[in-house]
Amino acid sequence: MRKLFLIPVLLLFVFCEKKEPRPIFLQGDAFGTTYNIQFYSEKDIDFKKGLDSVIAAVNHSVSTYIPDSDISKVNKGDSTVVVDSIFREVFEISDEVNKKTNGYFDPTIGVLRNAYGFGDVKPLKQIDSTTLDSLMEYVGFQKVKIKSDGTISKEYPQIYFDFNAVAKGFGIDCLGRYLESKGVTDYLIELGGEILTKGENIEKNQEWVVGIEAVDSALEDRTFEATVRLKNVGMASSGNYRKFRIDSLSGKKFVHTLNPLTGSAEMSDVTSATVIAPTCGVADAYATSFMALGLEKSKELLKNLPNVEAYLTFNDSLNNHQVFMTDGFKNRLGN
Repeated sequence: MRKLFLIPVLLLFVFCEKKEPRPIFLQGDAFGTTYNIQFYSEKDIDFKKGLDSVIAAVNHSVSTYIPDSDISKVNKGDSTVVVDSIFREVFEISDEVNKKTNGYFDPTIGVLRNAYGFGDVKPLKQIDSTTLDSLMEYVGFQKVKIKSDGTISKEYPQIYFDFNAVAKGFGIDCLGRYLESKGVTDYLIELGGEILTKGENIEKNQEWVVGIEAVDSALEDRTFEATVRLKNVGMASSGNYRKFRIDSLSGKKFVHTLNPLTGSAEMSDVTSATVIAPTCGVADAYATSFMALGLEKSKELLKNLPNVEAYLTFNDSLNNHQVFMTDGFKNRLGN
């Protein structure tokens, strides 16, 4: 009788043997930059193909650099576009952060970004106070809404959406959702310096550890001034140390983080902002907001944002590099 049961028992052992999750590393291009993803899975799935489809969907919805995207059509005045769930979510995040920051985060600054030379059209040759006043007519998130039929209402046809300060972070969240839909519970996504984490680094049996880039770090040889531990959160940074333009006629320096309330393209005292939040989209939006708000307004706002932590660099009155960070951020520093 033993011989009769030997084979079934062996087969049962083979079929019940559980596969251990293996580390997977993926790289690629997305949203005008590159991504690196580390995760663990026991499944044999073409993750790259699925991730690329997510990237394509986000681009088709909210990329101003794609002429036939939904946002490009809306910006051109097409009032028949019925926006998808991606556009709607990005709009809702923008609306929430716009209200929390009292207007310092505003994706309707597209006309200003284009005028200063940070958009997808040629900049204006000269921006005087009269021109700026005229452009400011077309800025203000309260001047746009999504109607019940899914189309966009704009108070002025010239209003130009620019979700670049939130769309990349939200796109990373979408990549994370895709991985989770395939059963992935531990991952780190890095895309253009922005981060989304879930679970832990299984190989090291610890939380994910990432670096905070130094303000004076060279693009081709990046250096970091601190490391931070992350788990189930997103992290995004914003800074004007690379993205600026010098006007060829006046020699004036314009930075890419604009003040939506004044239309100014001048730097605040905050030189960089690194933000940790429940999602990368929210972190992305607040990182941009703190750059425009300046140090003191940012500190006041952070008191009322219990799920948002920040690491802000600034120059003091003697032009010395200084750092302000929330207690929650401080508790995550180090290995």
